[in-house]
Amino acid sequence: MSEHASVQTDRPFDVRARRSFLKNAGLGFGSLALTGLLKEQGLLSSIEAADEGGLETKPPHFVPKAKSIIWLFMPGSPSQVDTFDYKPMLQKKDGEKLEGADPKTGFFTTSGKLLKSPFKFKQYGESGAWVSEIFPNIANHVDDMSFLYSCFSRSNNHTPAMLEMNSGVFLQGRPCMGSWVTYGLGTENSNLPGFVVMHGAMPRGGNPIWAPGFLPKVYQPTAIDGRSNVPISNLSRLKTMTDQQQRKQLDLLKQMNARHQQLRPHEADLAARLESFELAYRMQTAAPEALDVKEESEAIQKMYGVNQKETELVAKQCITARRMVERGVRFIQIYAGTNGGGGGVADVPWDGHSDIGLNHRIAAKSVDQPIGALLADLKSRGLLDSTLVVWGGEFGRTSDSQGSQGRDHNPNAFTMWMAGGGIKGGVQYGASDDFGYKAIHNRVGVNDLHATLLHLMGIDHMKLTYRFNGRDYRLTDLGGELIQEIIA
Repeated sequence: MSEHASVQTDRPFDVRARRSFLKNAGLGFGSLALTGLLKEQGLLSSIEAADEGGLETKPPHFVPKAKSIIWLFMPGSPSQVDTFDYKPMLQKKDGEKLEGADPKTGFFTTSGKLLKSPFKFKQYGESGAWVSEIFPNIANHVDDMSFLYSCFSRSNNHTPAMLEMNSGVFLQGRPCMGSWVTYGLGTENSNLPGFVVMHGAMPRGGNPIWAPGFLPKVYQPTAIDGRSNVPISNLSRLKTMTDQQQRKQLDLLKQMNARHQQLRPHEADLAARLESFELAYRMQTAAPEALDVKEESEAIQKMYGVNQKETELVAKQCITARRMVERGVRFIQIYAGTNGGGGGVADVPWDGHSDIGLNHRIAAKSVDQPIGALLADLKSRGLLDSTLVVWGGEFGRTSDSQGSQGRDHNPNAFTMWMAGGGIKGGVQYGASDDFGYKAIHNRVGVNDLHATLLHLMGIDHMKLTYRFNGRDYRLTDLGGELIQEIIA
């Protein structure tokens, strides 16, 4: 049958086609009406976003206090009582029995006997915050920080705890916070990713700990291995290909994929792949420039510690983070605390099971100068007010010993701090017990932390939802309370 014959109206087939058209049109008008009702009631946002799959800039729910987040993640988890949560009673009662101690609190077995900190503590700033001797540079910024001494999590194992700290639950398959932020706000720089992860040795859990989960893959991070000479793999154009040839190739690929997508309009991952090809093309020019630490003056590089073996890796990562903030990148996460695997710190650098003193001195040495320089640099450039800096691990360490000088994992108490965008400086919030073993006052769960971070970025954690498998999910799940006392 010819194309023209198919539109004649004197055949039974065409009567059926006409009826089918009217039926479908009627359903379509009904769908339009339903869409209008859903939009009026504010119920359409998550449905629309599910199909958008784009990185275009989206408005926040209210005026944000921060434009970007730099999350300094300390994999392996620093000991709260050896870093920022000074406990005189722990020092005084070293070797004595810890009342109420559970030898199975951690991943292994502890002695039940108190272990004092091998480090000296000192008060700094007008706020008088206590800081361990292993952080002489970070200590200079305590009046810009809010300390959270009462954090707790739900797992005593690295991988599930890191999943919880990133996604709110300790199971794989849920979106991490960086993906949620990018989903909610999009990006301000179309030539760079909205979410970047930087690491040295791969932390426990690997890629799933920063994965987008069930969100469209366009919200996954760009992961940068700081040890590699080619930090972003597969970004460079083939030497035999010109820019014009690559552009034609991408245009053809886009056309073919677009035709394929017409038959599968709700396949979000396909749209994400299309966007990833285009972003990679744009990044070929923008990313090398943003990542080029050598563009910085010799004085800046020296301030961060680029010229020292112990600090070189984290120094370059922190400079890169600042450069990305300047270029509109929303969420940057640095997994820090190792000089690349040496000194007995490996892939979980803060994991001081056998010798907390040796372990923490090595790990702290690699981050203290770069992080102190990052805070000073952001402040001097007027960027700290709009950049939220977060520091912490996935859980804490036990107050009683593992072996003779080590500490096991402890999800019942740990310390984090925040500085910059929207944070009250010089605040000390919450408390652990006299020995730093359990959080007891103004306890801060991971959902509370996420709710507060989203709020500072202008996002209501109750409204940032995504429909998956018939349910509206959010980062804070069924919990989450703002930590009002630390918000400026």
